[in-house]
Amino acid sequence: MIELKAPAELEAMRAAGLVVAKALSAMTAAVRPGVSTAELDEIAEQTIRDAGAVPSFKGYRGFPASICASVNEQIVHGIPSPTQVLADGDLISIDCGAILDGWHGDSAVTVPVGTQSATDRALSEATRAAMLAGIEAVRPDGRLTDISHAVETAVHKAERADGRRYGIIREYGGHGIGRAMHMEPFLPNYGKPGKGPRLRVGMAIAIEPMLTLGGEETVELEDGWTVVTADSSRAAHWEHTVAVTEDGPWVLTAP
Repeated sequence: MIELKAPAELEAMRAAGLVVAKALSAMTAAVRPGVSTAELDEIAEQTIRDAGAVPSFKGYRGFPASICASVNEQIVHGIPSPTQVLADGDLISIDCGAILDGWHGDSAVTVPVGTQSATDRALSEATRAAMLAGIEAVRPDGRLTDISHAVETAVHKAERADGRRYGIIREYGGHGIGRAMHMEPFLPNYGKPGKGPRLRVGMAIAIEPMLTLGGEETVELEDGWTVVTADSSRAAHWEHTVAVTEDGPWVLTAP
């Protein structure tokens, strides 16, 4: 079952999305060498709770923190830690979610730590561009994999422009969202267009490409959460929660 929301319910999701945007903005401003990922987690939780919301991630299937903080070769689901201190040249992906009045918002950004290499910048920009291309493909009466195809096409465009190959993570992707954080349908970040459920007004989908500087193979660490690249290449992750409206996409987690 794919949940369809009434206009007032999408407005409620927008309120939750703004909480997430505020938390991500506060964390992005705090990213610098010497800051631990646990400190970023504290900023997120305080910002979310000050807004009268609840962190979506904390306690979700036993996850111990309010954000996923994934550094360098970590792709997604990194657990914040006081011993993981950011260093100059690191690349961190921060995934954050909040629940407000029963509705979820979910968004992620990739942030450079101090000095950024041209390669890391290109990786992050390619990932963000793929997300934006997916958002642009959100149209009533379209198909789910129209979004997937737009994401993949944007990645290949970036590859041609950058003169390199990017790995598209296939095991993880976007998802429906609303009264729960993860709902149907699952959204791959690759594929042919014109397949899957038809996009209907009132649907909300988290669009979240994850790219690497190497291959597509992943490994889950012993903590049961952190996913890293099998070849130790760096990864980037961008995400927005997007609603399908009669006028096209509405990015619910945009600042």
